[in-house]
Amino acid sequence: MTTSPQLSDAEIAGRLGTWTREGNTITKEFVFAGFTAATQFIAKLAPVADALDHHPDVQLSRYKHVKIILTTHSAGGLTQKDFELAAQIDRLS
Repeated sequence: MTTSPQLSDAEIAGRLGTWTREGNTITKEFVFAGFTAATQFIAKLAPVADALDHHPDVQLSRYKHVKIILTTHSAGGLTQKDFELAAQIDRLS
């Protein structure tokens, strides 16, 4: 498996869009109408992450808030793969 190279700070800043950088991760919180909608979003996300072979950390809190955390552990930081998955996640929401 080939590891994507880490992006520079300038590259990351230029790609953030609606995502927030937190150290070596990018994060975004989605708020849904309720628990069922939040868990359905997570279920839709799983096959997308599998297809990209890149898996986020997912936190479900307050029954309808879903926080997505992306980083490329094998590269020790943020890579193009993180932003590809972020774009796909945005399309799902």
